[in-house]
Parts: sequence; structure tokens; C-alpha cells
Amino acid sequence: MFENKKIFILGMARSGYEAAKVLAKHNNQIIITDIKDQDSEHLKELKELGVKFVKSDNPSDLLDETYDYLVKNPGIKVDHPTVQKAKSLNIPVTNEVDVAYSYFPKKLKIIAVTGSNGKTTTTTMIYEILKKASLPVLLGGNIGYPVCSLVDAVKENDILVLEISSHQLHDMKDFKANISIMTNLSPVHIDHFGTYEYYKQQKFKIFNNQTKDDIAILNKENVDVMSEENQINSTKIYFSSKVKTDCYLNKDTIYFEDKEIIKTSEISVQGVHNYENAMCAIIVAKTLGVSTKIIKQFFKEFNGVEHRIEFVRELNGVKYYNDSKATNTESTCIALSSFKNPTILLLGGLDRGHSFEPLLPFMQNVKIILTYGETKGRIVQFAKENGFKVEKYDTLLECVKRSYDISTGGDVVLLSPACASWDQYESFEKRGEDFKKNVNNL
Repeated sequence: MFENKKIFILGMARSGYEAAKVLAKHNNQIIITDIKDQDSEHLKELKELGVKFVKSDNPSDLLDETYDYLVKNPGIKVDHPTVQKAKSLNIPVTNEVDVAYSYFPKKLKIIAVTGSNGKTTTTTMIYEILKKASLPVLLGGNIGYPVCSLVDAVKENDILVLEISSHQLHDMKDFKANISIMTNLSPVHIDHFGTYEYYKQQKFKIFNNQTKDDIAILNKENVDVMSEENQINSTKIYFSSKVKTDCYLNKDTIYFEDKEIIKTSEISVQGVHNYENAMCAIIVAKTLGVSTKIIKQFFKEFNGVEHRIEFVRELNGVKYYNDSKATNTESTCIALSSFKNPTILLLGGLDRGHSFEPLLPFMQNVKIILTYGETKGRIVQFAKENGFKVEKYDTLLECVKRSYDISTGGDVVLLSPACASWDQYESFEKRGEDFKKNVNNL
């Protein structure tokens, strides 16, 4: 499929870089464009592979009918002029996941995880359990390792655990997973997709190309997930935190096929959202023959995912938590519901025009909001309209310093921004790292 072709890669970053490297090894003619300067070592490596890089504000000027494919970086909007031009020229638009998939061996078991929230934690849980069970497993996808970076590492009979975002799903056509998981659905990324309905359509592509021989793991408690289940052709396995089903929570114990697996008191990461993530991982593990003993050992030791309600330190009786991965209000609601202590909440970041009203039912323990970044003006207005104390600053560092000054023993300082990071940071990871550095410098 991707052999002896002329290929246009739109957007470099990690995924474009890895896609270019893979494609270059298969006698393809490649141009890669980006609006920003790129790492000089990466550019040198690509040049040696015969890949041409062009920095351009108008990449559509470089695209013509001679190209066989356009490989789009997931972060680029679906209505980008270059994407529209490719479609008008009948050039197929794809992404690095489909590119990688075309080169994978046939005898490979793929586990794909998506959802509006919880997908990184769920993906990590599955990978770590399978690794603990000594199964031949690799990790990749939206979790930070482009799928193309795994092409040379994957062997027949390996298990590949992938976190797949809606941005990746949008341009995927050939990809098929043996086990697909939908953790939940809620209205996020509307700025990227335009409507919630269109966003949901992209999410359900995680079940594309599946048959009865494949498995779909679904959240029985999520109305939007269940409303579309009839379009899924694979064998369905359900999980629930409220009612009895294939895998369920009952009286602080998780069961699978009516057999006790683990008590919630034995799980290091607490909260119903984490129990739901754990149920997804348990279903996969049991489906692949992992023993209950190994599953229990894992959950006793697992302390969560970096940047997701991550404990940073305790200072003067105040606990600091990094939830930089909370780039939408739904994620921040989950974080807020995890604490009963008086909470100093750090909000702010890229302004997507979204409402902060969904936070209100979860803010009973918030004593003050410290806000920064593009959204600070709207957050101040939101806080004042709803009777919350609020102070605004330019940077996250100023918020951290102020939280130290006003906190007292027993408080929680929670960075859970409810916004993307791109106004001041290149990624939520960089934002979280900066927060942790500032907290540890107090």
C-alpha cells in the first residue's frame, strides 16, 4: 500500500517524524511540512533518508495532483485548507496509525482504547498487567509513542496496547483492533470537530472493521456509548459501576463473570472512575488468561499515571496534586470528586470558548480558584457569578507561589486546568512537569 508512492506529510511533531522514517524505508518519495522550526537532529536524520522538509505557512501551495497520499498529523484540524485541497484532488487522507498498521505482521493482537476520559489510565493498566503476566506486550499510540515508532519492534504473536484519540480515529480507514474499548463519552473537542455528534461518530471508528471474532468493551452506564451499540458488529462485553453485568462493582468488590476479582480497598488508585478503568483492564486480562492473583498484585502496586491526579508532595500539611492531563471540564470534575478536603483549584490555559458551568456540582470543597492563561478573564467571571473566591495571574508559577502563601494544613492544591495547555506550553506533559518543578521548589 505505502510502497513506491509520492507522499505528503502535513505536520511534523512526533507522529509525522516517525511516519516519515517508516515510509522512507519503503522506497517512497516524501515531503513533510510544518509551520514551526523542527529539531535539527531529526531534520538531519530525515534528510539522510531522502525526506524533504519544508517550513511553510501555506502548505497547500506545495500539494498537487501528483501525490498519492496525504498523511495528516492528528492535531491538525479536519477543515485545514491543505486537507480540503487533498480531497478536491481525490488524494486519500490518512494518518500515521494507518501507515503503521499497513506494515504490521498479520498475527498480531491489537488492543485499542478510546474514550473522552480515562483512556490513558486504562491503557496503562492493561499494558502493565499484561507485562506483569510476562506476555509479549508493547505500548503505543496517543499515550506518547507514535504507532509508527513500533513498526520495527513488533513481531508475530505480540500484543500491542494502543491509546487512540478521536483526532487519530478521524483519518483511520484500514485499522482494526482485536479488542476495542470505549471508556465513556462526553462533549469534548467540539472546537476541533464542530459538533458533539460528529465527535461521537469519530469515536465509534474504534470498532471499525471488527467482526464477531473481535471484542468490544463498553461502559453500560454511559448513555451516549449505549445509544450507538447497535452499530458495533463485534462481541460485546459490558462493565458497570452500578448494575450487574459482565464485569461490575457491587458492595466495594469488582466481579467478572460473577467471580470476585478484587476489593476496592485493595486498589491503590481510588475513585469510581478508577474502578471503571480497572474493570476494562480486568476484562482484557481475564480474556487473555491472566490469573486473578497477578491482577490483584498489580492493582495493589499501581499508583496511577503521570499528570493524572498525580500526588506531587506534602508540605506543611498541604498536599499538592498534578492533574495537568485534565484538558476539559469533564476531567476536572473527576479530579474534584476525588477530594473531600478544602481545595485550592488552579484553572486556566487555552481558551476554546467552552463553558465552565459543568464544574459547579463538584466544587463544594473549593475554597478559592487561582487562574492564569488565556481563559483567566472568563474564569474570573464564572467564579464571581457563582460566588467563589478567585484571583487571576499571568503564569502557573505565580499561582503555585500564591497557593503556598494562602494554604493551611489539611488543604489540597490541585492543578486541574479544564483547558488545553497550548497558550503557554507545547503539551499538557510540559505543563505538568513545570507545575511539579515549581511545587518541589517551594
